[in-house]
Amino acid sequence: MDDVQTMQRAADAMRQGASDKRAQIAHNFSYHSPKPGQPERYTQLRDKAKEFALLIEELTPASREQSLALTSLEESVMWGNAAIARNG
Repeated sequence: MDDVQTMQRAADAMRQGASDKRAQIAHNFSYHSPKPGQPERYTQLRDKAKEFALLIEELTPASREQSLALTSLEESVMWGNAAIARNG
């Protein structure tokens, strides 16, 4: 394989990668209506996260670190819900 063919294959791969990235962006930024069973899974995640949030609040002093822990937990629930919504 010569340099021109190698460069052409690399360019083709980059175009395919850009196309895949655009498809992923389109998927991530579109509405995903709940499918059967998903609302119950969202509830399970929220309920367990709420238990943990209450434990954090109970065992840790009010502080920046406590706020960050609770914010991180909220973010975890959001990403968990996104995983369910986007991927079933």
